[in-house]
Amino acid sequence: MANLNEPKIIKGNIATDERGSVSFVNNFNFKGVKRFYIVENSSKDIIRGFHGHKDEEKYVFVLSGKALICAVEMDDPINPSKDKKVFQFVLSAKEPAILHIPGGYANGVRAMEENTKVIFFSIFSMEETKNDDYRFPYDYWGKEVWNI
Repeated sequence: MANLNEPKIIKGNIATDERGSVSFVNNFNFKGVKRFYIVENSSKDIIRGFHGHKDEEKYVFVLSGKALICAVEMDDPINPSKDKKVFQFVLSAKEPAILHIPGGYANGVRAMEENTKVIFFSIFSMEETKNDDYRFPYDYWGKEVWNI
C-alpha cells in the first residue's frame, strides 16, 4: 500500500469524436496552486534534476510527447541519503495524468520523445520557493534511474 506522502498519479482520460479530442484530468483540483512553468528540453539526452523542496509541492502534467519523471525523498535536504527509493513515472500526452510530488522530495525530468513539453504547477510563489530550494546532480541517486 502506498504511503500518503509518496508521489502519486491522478489519472485522466481523452474523449474523442469527429470534432477532435479533449484531454482532461477531472479529479485534479487547482486549490493551492500559485504558479506554473513549462519545461521543454532541447533534446532527449538532457536530464533536468534533481531539484528538491522540503515543503513545496508540485504537480506535473505532460502537454505533448512523453517524459520520465523521477522523484526521491530527501531525508536531509543538504546531504540526502543515496539509498532512498527513486520513484519513476512515465507520463504521456496520449494518456493524460497528473503526478503529485509532495514536499520533502527531489524530482527531475527527461524527455522520452522529441518536442516533449511538461508543465509544473507549484503551491509556492517564486518568493516562497527561494528558501526551499535544493539542487543535486542528475546522477546523485544513480544514472540508472533515468533508464526505463
